[in-house]
Amino acid sequence: MLLATSDDLLRATVVRLVAAAGVDVSVESDPAAVLRTWAAASVVLVGVDAVSALAHLRPSRRARVWLVGEALTDDAYRDALTCGAEGAMRIPEDESHLLRVLTDAGDGDSSPALTIGVMGGSGGVGASTFATAVALSSSLRFATVLVDADVLGAGVDHLLGLEPGTGVRWDALLATGRLSGRSIREALPRREALSVLAWPQERRPTITEGVARDVLSAVVRGFAVVVVDLARHSDPLTDEILPRCDLVLVVTTTTVPALVAAARTVERVSGVEVGLVVRRRRPGGLEAEEMGRFLGRPVVAEMNDQRGLDEDVGLGVGPLRRARGPLGRAANRIVEVAAAKFAGEVLR
Repeated sequence: MLLATSDDLLRATVVRLVAAAGVDVSVESDPAAVLRTWAAASVVLVGVDAVSALAHLRPSRRARVWLVGEALTDDAYRDALTCGAEGAMRIPEDESHLLRVLTDAGDGDSSPALTIGVMGGSGGVGASTFATAVALSSSLRFATVLVDADVLGAGVDHLLGLEPGTGVRWDALLATGRLSGRSIREALPRREALSVLAWPQERRPTITEGVARDVLSAVVRGFAVVVVDLARHSDPLTDEILPRCDLVLVVTTTTVPALVAAARTVERVSGVEVGLVVRRRRPGGLEAEEMGRFLGRPVVAEMNDQRGLDEDVGLGVGPLRRARGPLGRAANRIVEVAAAKFAGEVLR
């Protein structure tokens, strides 16, 4: 990005925000030097002190030009319009807005990620395990992050065997403000090719809607696929993420009580596309097609229980040690369906 100013205080403020956004900045005080890099810069910030001289040169029209400074006078506004500015930001009052502009520019024009939410139709159906399996399967083909949004769950880091305290977790993101996709991608811990956003070991911090919105905005810019382990209960985190999902998978077993509970869950998930994942724990029970008709949602995957799953998780090798087992095949099926459905729209 380009900053046109000779104001030391403004320069220091912008450099600090640029560092937080994870982008590079070129600072120029000479109007002629500004014009040489004007068209190529991802964002142009014109200081109040420089806008008059630059307006006399009548630079070419382009997007993402902003007037920045403390004393935004009427003359400065008129000169900014001549420069093609799309708005003005008063510093320091509008620092959060400026940081948002910078982080969006740092992430470029890439398409947002495909966001898949996974939720249990009832308790104890293995929704977290299935979310982890889908994320692992997706990471073999796409840049994928697994987001643990279930504050009362066991934790996806335990399912993956991540070492306690490794990498950035939810608590480290509470006071960071606007995040760039690149910065969050580099900060999160990984299990092989899969990035993971998990809860801290010692406590479960309260996540506000604002934090949830900023974090989700960063991960959908930083990855191709976002898989979210959603809570069944309503809380600010789940309520913020749920409407942003492209697809929500409701995991259910084949008993009548599970079907009744799943119906309530499906009713809650409105306004987004919902698919059913049917887990058959033992012979008998309801048929998957019958459950789909009752719930009014398509069955996108069906699977039997996988032998040795608890042992694999206990050993820290994750739920996809047996990639060709029932869980692995069902997870692969979800990735194939999602990739085909959203190809050309969000996956990259």
